[in-house]
Amino acid sequence: MQIPLKPVVLLLVVASLLAACGQKVDTAAPGQADASAFTIVKIGHVGPTSGAVAHLGKDNENGARLAIEELNAAGVTIDGKGVTLELMAEDDVADPKQGTSAAQKLVDAKVAGVVGHLNSGTTIPASRLYSDAGIPQISPSATHPQYTRQGFKTAFRLVADDAQLGATLGKYTVGTLKGKAIAVIDDRTAYGQGVADTFSKAVLAAGAKVVAKEFTTDKATDFRAILTTIKSKKADVVFFGGMDAAAGPMLKQMKSLGITAKFVGGDGICTEELMSLAGDAIADDQVVCAQAGGVEGEGRTDLDAFKARYKVRFGSDIQVYAPYGYDAVRVMVGAMVKARSADPVKYLPVLAATTGFKGVTGPISFDGKGDIRNAALTLKTVRAGKLETLAVIR
Repeated sequence: MQIPLKPVVLLLVVASLLAACGQKVDTAAPGQADASAFTIVKIGHVGPTSGAVAHLGKDNENGARLAIEELNAAGVTIDGKGVTLELMAEDDVADPKQGTSAAQKLVDAKVAGVVGHLNSGTTIPASRLYSDAGIPQISPSATHPQYTRQGFKTAFRLVADDAQLGATLGKYTVGTLKGKAIAVIDDRTAYGQGVADTFSKAVLAAGAKVVAKEFTTDKATDFRAILTTIKSKKADVVFFGGMDAAAGPMLKQMKSLGITAKFVGGDGICTEELMSLAGDAIADDQVVCAQAGGVEGEGRTDLDAFKARYKVRFGSDIQVYAPYGYDAVRVMVGAMVKARSADPVKYLPVLAATTGFKGVTGPISFDGKGDIRNAALTLKTVRAGKLETLAVIR
């Protein structure tokens, strides 16, 4: 059910598009226009909406959906014609094969653009299909560097990549947490292995030792064997490259084995769901994680307003990247408005040239690869069962 938007919300949406695009956005109520004058512009979204990380995939999808609902409520015109935006949502179950299958469905449906995928392991293979079809793709959460280093002009992302995330966590682990003997575990996914490798290099460069390197899978639930090995190495920090669905049980098993080491990880574990999955196994300040993205100062006002609207619409708090899914839709539609066309051939160059678009996640500008410029990272910890921000780093 769609919650009616207050007039002030509509004005904020319209104002942001006007400022970003310099084009007219028609704010007349849909009932005041001839319905036959409106054309459908399809925008795809792909993420895992079933499976172990469905809560994260649905979070991203909800962010994109809220943007489309708000823009439709405000009214959008492209080249003087009324437009109705339509979200086509597909489930890739965080599986590369299903990811490419979902991508092909969207290509066949001739969507104007795609928001997604959630995981690097599905985003990267799907990106070739979108590139071949000339369809712009903005991932709100895929962090593997390879995604935007394939030479595809259609690939964009709104968050920092694993090279920045892993390096920052490595330096923080040694410099601030004073880690000396560090164990590294990854789940063998493109994301998990990539961020673990970058973290390991940063740790070694900072003068600490990696006393154990172990791996598991993103489907595993029993980690006692590798944790027992790590305990024998007397590790004071355990780094996990993977998602919260595995991190929760891992933390429980660490506690049962008497392992009190700090637990460090990337954005995959930096979720509100982690506390539910780990139960009472997390001690205050034991977990340190980094989310790719972050705002501070005056930017908090827009983000907090988004979070409030999200909770009213969906009845729950955001997980991690819903705001980036929201901004991905808005910057994409903003480029269409500015280009006076929803044809990917015409609006793609405008999207690539985006500079200073005002998003709820901060200003959005893309570099030549399609990465966001001046990307931020937010370091967080868990205290009293809740995530608390330690610092925003650029």
